[in-house]
Amino acid sequence: MRRTDDKISRAILKILLEAKSPLETKEIELVLKNVTRTKLLYRLNLLRGDQLIRGKAIGSGKGTWIWWRNKVFENNG
Repeated sequence: MRRTDDKISRAILKILLEAKSPLETKEIELVLKNVTRTKLLYRLNLLRGDQLIRGKAIGSGKGTWIWWRNKVFENNG
């Protein structure tokens, strides 16, 4: 089973593809209202493991992450 076969993962990818800048987990959580934070972080980390998105922990141990689509910072020219 591919990671993008479930509704939550597809929604996360759509949100990040449409975003113009990296998003914090909380910003994604606001869009996906009926998804628990635990389930959201699980899906985000699975997508990151599959190299479909990128993520980086920020802050000092508070569990704050930023997420962006893969290859967003590469130069197109």
